[in-house]
Amino acid sequence: MPKVLISDKMSPLAEQTFKERGVDVDFLPGMTPDELKAVIGKYDGLAIRSATKATAEILAAAVNLKVVGRAGIGVDNIDIPAATNAGCVVMNTPFGNSITTAEHAMGMMMALARQIPQANASTHQGKWEKSKFMGVELTGKTLGLIGAGNIGSIAADRAQGLKMKVIAFDPFLSAERAADIGVQKVELDELFARADFITLHTPLTDQTRGIINKTAFAKMKDGVRIINCARGGLIDESALLVALNDGKVAGAALDVFEVEPAKENPLFGHENVICTPHLGASTSEAQVNVALQVAEQMSEYLLTGGVTNALNMPSLSAEEAPKLKPYMTLAAQIGGFAGQLTEHALKKVTIEYEGHVGTLNTRPLTATVLQGLLSPLMSSVNMVNAPVIAKERNIDITETTHDREGDYNTLIRLTVETEKQTRTVSGTLFANRAPRIVEVNGVMLEAELSDNMLYAVNSDKPGFIGALGSLLGQNGVNIATFALGRKLEVKQAVALVSVDEPIKDIVLDQVGALAHVLQVKKLAF
Repeated sequence: MPKVLISDKMSPLAEQTFKERGVDVDFLPGMTPDELKAVIGKYDGLAIRSATKATAEILAAAVNLKVVGRAGIGVDNIDIPAATNAGCVVMNTPFGNSITTAEHAMGMMMALARQIPQANASTHQGKWEKSKFMGVELTGKTLGLIGAGNIGSIAADRAQGLKMKVIAFDPFLSAERAADIGVQKVELDELFARADFITLHTPLTDQTRGIINKTAFAKMKDGVRIINCARGGLIDESALLVALNDGKVAGAALDVFEVEPAKENPLFGHENVICTPHLGASTSEAQVNVALQVAEQMSEYLLTGGVTNALNMPSLSAEEAPKLKPYMTLAAQIGGFAGQLTEHALKKVTIEYEGHVGTLNTRPLTATVLQGLLSPLMSSVNMVNAPVIAKERNIDITETTHDREGDYNTLIRLTVETEKQTRTVSGTLFANRAPRIVEVNGVMLEAELSDNMLYAVNSDKPGFIGALGSLLGQNGVNIATFALGRKLEVKQAVALVSVDEPIKDIVLDQVGALAHVLQVKKLAF
């Protein structure tokens, strides 16, 4: 039974969901980093919110960890590269708090437009400063969205209900999607020039850090208002303070800050700044939703292999996982076959999907092929880190798909180029469930792979099969199956022999010494 640690406070429904799904779970919130490091090694999964920091040091101690699940959208507290290198899936729950966060942004925008917090504080003090708090209407104003994903698109919908014009900057926003959500797609500089209100709904990355800065403020309308309920660090806070003091920015509403918890900040106390303590996801509905989702997602992965909302590997739904299972087996065998025959540095890998397999979700299959290919060459390789390892080693990876059928209803072909040679291995599924190798280096054959196998390339001359069979028999090696193919134009043959027990090195040497043998390898699957 897989074992999960919940190390942050979250809805009790998360713990209940894990147990109902058949996952052993410990609920231990509030641990120090040293305490977490001391116990993390015995867990398969780690469920967190924002308090736990899944650092490289913690992940290095998590020798059995397979998945880190963030109950929420932000993953700033997880070292994703370290998790990937450790072969650990990182997943979040981007939909559970989307409505809540978008609603908070809308509430902040309304409060900003009418100075509601300032007027509330003044009135509580017994003042009646009606003329001091002159607001602006939202109707007819232009809202600029930076980021038009899940939360941004909900914010756009709510703003349209307020009769605002909505423009959006998002490099991943297609023209079709923009039309669907009723926004005008613009470049960033145009957004700055046109927007009366700007709200941010983008993750914090190297590309988005400080996207609102001194240069950006100079391009904006005088009297613009800024809302940030996404991530601290998207706005240069020092530049914002200057723009507020100069009157360039009429007001800012901030739920997130560069340093959190934000106990001190130069923006605190400014009369035109509204602040909340990272409340974007703080509704009872959202907290239940993200807790349930993270428990469901992690359980699916640990129990069935389904991958949802992963940030460092291809997603594979619980519905897809059983359908793809035989293809994953085939992909692993093809990769493992080529990997065990590879003796020189890899330069290029081409994976072709033909026929029915070309209509499926091939990204997990590619990761599986790479895992099989790299595993014989290095340790601790899995679906998560195999693509990253390949990239780090400058291996060129190409994937192509063709839904047309060739000789087979479905076919996966792997071409591996090394410093010395190029090798191909192709495989198919018989009856859509039984993996078979059907081609090796242009030699057609039909072979079912087993735990222990012998691979031999020989000159296509009489006597080899009899000599090989006799030699194996003399050494007490029982042959289970024997697949043979030959390529007449080069007068070579390939033999794939399934045997009952692992072949000893001394027997392998004897096979290699037989007449006409060009190459021999023992394989394991």
